[in-house]
Amino acid sequence: MTDTTTARVVTDVLQPRNVLLAGMPAIGLAAAGDWTGVPWGLLGALCAGIVPASYIEWERRRGTWGDRHVVDRTQRAPIFLVILGSIGTGAALMTAGGAPDGILVAMLALWVMTVVLLAVNTVWKISVDCAVAAAVVGMLAVVHSPWWLAGYAAVAVVCWTRVALEYHTVAQTAAGAGLGAAAAAAAFGLL
Repeated sequence: MTDTTTARVVTDVLQPRNVLLAGMPAIGLAAAGDWTGVPWGLLGALCAGIVPASYIEWERRRGTWGDRHVVDRTQRAPIFLVILGSIGTGAALMTAGGAPDGILVAMLALWVMTVVLLAVNTVWKISVDCAVAAAVVGMLAVVHSPWWLAGYAAVAVVCWTRVALEYHTVAQTAAGAGLGAAAAAAAFGLL
């Protein structure tokens, strides 16, 4: 397998939708202290990851974008607006349903991070994949165990894939990963 082929497989496996689908239920579990937090985490994954990924796929099928990566930063604003609306809707449903504070804080972290991604994206291309991966690893480390910090090795791999596929520069991936880690640390510092 060539480096490009490996990078493509890894970036598809560790795309934001999948990272959120794996991480948010674990964050919900920790927030509730038992299995009742898992459905809240799944709702978070639906709103933060699956709905935006579905929107991207819908636009891709319509011919708006070539693939899920949307490499032209000038085409990304609608995606960020869908993400913000979807996360906001999910947080409102969680609030109305009495979700645990920890999962609401995770949604807030993702929402604020998306606002920053949108703002930065107006002038410079930043890696969303790296930001999401770093945010989820950071949140898991805070709510479960510092041992989750070892997950930053996977974040480094995500960064490598984005550079290897020439979707981002090293600086763009580092900025995305740094933003994700900062969003997780700042949000959970509120608890």
